[in-house]
Amino acid sequence: MGLVTYLVRANPWLVKDLKIAHIRKSPEEFMKQAVFTATILGIVTGLVALLFVTRFALNFSIVLVAAFLGFVVSFMFVLQSPKGTIRRREREINQEILFAGRYLLVKLESGMPLFNVLIEISNSYGVAAKYFKEIVDDIETGSTLEEALEKAREYSASKKFQRILWQIVASLKTGMEISSSLKATLHDITEQQIIEIKSYGRTLNSLMLFYMIVGCVLPSLGFALFTIFSSFLSLTISPGIVFVLIFVLAVIQTAFIILIKASRPMVNL
Repeated sequence: MGLVTYLVRANPWLVKDLKIAHIRKSPEEFMKQAVFTATILGIVTGLVALLFVTRFALNFSIVLVAAFLGFVVSFMFVLQSPKGTIRRREREINQEILFAGRYLLVKLESGMPLFNVLIEISNSYGVAAKYFKEIVDDIETGSTLEEALEKAREYSASKKFQRILWQIVASLKTGMEISSSLKATLHDITEQQIIEIKSYGRTLNSLMLFYMIVGCVLPSLGFALFTIFSSFLSLTISPGIVFVLIFVLAVIQTAFIILIKASRPMVNL
């Protein structure tokens, strides 16, 4: 427990990240789970290393190093998992936030009360519905409309969603018309998404060029030259070497696919 308390105090960002990720655990419970998971995986890594040490008569200290590295890597992975959840929530919200905001604007301009609009969106509007439903649930459990919107803004994973909620809260506090300020915010978000798409196009061109060189040209030429030189030097290319090269190429291909997918902006105009 002393170690868990120390780790929680050493990572003060964890409290807010858990709330933004909507992970229903206290920082102490999450840290305890991270330490337990990392310990189990560290032991497993050590046992796997022990098999290699026993089979190949290696130094036993390799087991301790492998177990420690397994613990550290696993702990850091689990500790950063809320940020991955936040990133996923951000992409989900940004995918439909513009259409949901326009739907909200149309309903407000038609004269429907804000709370009724939030209920209607939470019951009907795709992926974004669950994020509006969190606001409705907060209001139904006793929070005021402003408090629920402010809480959703503070712990929202999406900056764009935060901007929309901030405009609504500011309009409610100042007594201004919500639709006029919301319309300007949606226009700014639209322009921002257009810029993101253009930026992604330029990035994609660079990635494709790099992929053609590293993923296609270098492997094909490298393998051809390696085959030619090995024949001159009377080297034998074993099936193991071929499988290793194929595995490396597969890793490179997978890495490029993940990189391109991660860099793609989640926007819909």
